[in-house]
Amino acid sequence: MTQARLMDGTALARRIVEDTARRAADLTARTGVVPCLATVLVGEDPASVTYVRMKQNRCRKAGIASRHVALPATTTTEELVGTLRELSADPQVHGILLQHPVGEHIDERAAFEAIAPQKDVDGVTFASFATMSFGLPGFVSCTPGGILRLLDEYGVDPAGKRAVVVGRSAILGKPVGMLLLARDATVTYCHSRTRDLSAAVREADIVVAAVGRPRLIRGQDIKPGAVVIDAGYNPGNVGDVDFDSAVERASLITPVPGGVGPMTIATLLDQTVSAAETAAVRITAA
Repeated sequence: MTQARLMDGTALARRIVEDTARRAADLTARTGVVPCLATVLVGEDPASVTYVRMKQNRCRKAGIASRHVALPATTTTEELVGTLRELSADPQVHGILLQHPVGEHIDERAAFEAIAPQKDVDGVTFASFATMSFGLPGFVSCTPGGILRLLDEYGVDPAGKRAVVVGRSAILGKPVGMLLLARDATVTYCHSRTRDLSAAVREADIVVAAVGRPRLIRGQDIKPGAVVIDAGYNPGNVGDVDFDSAVERASLITPVPGGVGPMTIATLLDQTVSAAETAAVRITAA
């Protein structure tokens, strides 16, 4: 059997960022508005610090200004909410990213909801989830949005296909399922209490693995010719799919790394510039 074709997220993300940079430069030239992404980090978790720094570097390359707000690990929910509301009210800031996790002592949902919907470029608020679910204009969760763009890039139309999403997190599993449903896929959510996960996966034309358990999805459970999206990332550059066995049965598959990951940041930057473009229109109209 022919091996699956790799879905190159790195190459697609590079093109998206290049287009985003052109849009940002054009916006600044026409209006003087420089798109700005504010990143908020609570504490000094090494992985989070590295990830935020990476986003700042990508912003710079795309002509997007970045403003970083570093808060101590002792920050309370009220203090974090106050910071996010200040950024939401700042006309110089167009997008806000709260790096998570934020610490068990903080009400993360209350913090997310302090972000103004028009600046929720990471797609984490109730408002963004609602617009995703109803197919209305708004910002999508970045990883799910990146996954849909990958499917489009490789000519995968979800309409009429059976999609199985393994994972139900608020920022990945649930929203990617809603985006697929909006594209007329028949969506099944699987999770830690799903009985006979293998049987559910074997029925899938599209598998989205987003549970955070290394090599949970085995090649023997992949329907021949299925499209496999591995949104997991575990220590050792290992995804949620056993790549070596799945690549023998799938028609398309994302590698880890180099598949979904680059698309997440590209979508974030793209949505930040979109937010700035919308803000510039409002300023002109006023």
